[in-house]
Amino acid sequence: MENQTTVPYFLLLELSKNRHLQILHFFFFFFLLYVATVIANLLIISAVAIDHRLHSPMYFLFMNLGLQDLGIVSVIVSKSIINFLMDTRHISYFGCVTQYFLFLFFEIFDFFLLTVMAYDRYVAICHPLHYELVMNWKYCTEIIILVWVSGLLCGMLHTTGTFSILFCSNVVNQFFCEIPQLLNLSCSGINRLEFGILVANVIVLLGCFTFIIVSYAVIFKTVLRIPSEKGRQKALSTCIPHLSVVFMLVFTAGIAYLGPSSNTPSYLDIGLTVLYALLPPLFNPIIYSMRNQNIKCVLSKLWRF
Repeated sequence: MENQTTVPYFLLLELSKNRHLQILHFFFFFFLLYVATVIANLLIISAVAIDHRLHSPMYFLFMNLGLQDLGIVSVIVSKSIINFLMDTRHISYFGCVTQYFLFLFFEIFDFFLLTVMAYDRYVAICHPLHYELVMNWKYCTEIIILVWVSGLLCGMLHTTGTFSILFCSNVVNQFFCEIPQLLNLSCSGINRLEFGILVANVIVLLGCFTFIIVSYAVIFKTVLRIPSEKGRQKALSTCIPHLSVVFMLVFTAGIAYLGPSSNTPSYLDIGLTVLYALLPPLFNPIIYSMRNQNIKCVLSKLWRF
């Protein structure tokens, strides 16, 4: 293919050349995982929406996390399902741009939201008397709107930078338009625009991660001062799910992005991508429901209904 700034379409990775193995991979990696993720997150969203006891800022943030999880798996898996049913591996240039942008948007939104959730836990535990004043509905709505807008802007900038490069190939060695794999298609490496955007995003995400670490350092210091063991356990029970989700996101994304990038497809690359992109949206609602008695109670009622 001749060097050009745009290509008519991209070719996504096939999990197998054998149609029978494709069916097996599709069923386990996409269909079951997608259905389980959708059901788990819809249950959390429904529980928060219908039960008045869960109408608080903390659960409002949970619900937005569920919406983000639904968005990211739908962006990744929906095209794979369509391609499987049509027995093709094509994705249009515009379709790749859209998938790339939406994936970035939801990933960045996720990290920003987790940062806000860390602040929510900080205020609730370190300044409980001021919690309702600080984390009121007006403030929560405004900050969620800010998170959505920030995610959109970062996604748009990153997408613009990536698709301004010169592509030498249209073969993407991944089952969706992933960041490292698209950058590998560049003829001359990362241009200045994309490099500057990457550096800016890394600085912002490191700032968010530092804020989360510092917040929890103060939180744990405050928890240790609580005189009763029951009080300490109650405070920690609201923090452990959030910390688990943050750790899972940072750990899996770190493995996927900080490792050496390969120009040839491998099951390791696919496994790492599934690990950081598809498993967190499934486990996030499970983690929160396991550690939260209110959500467990509402979910049990929904199950009986």
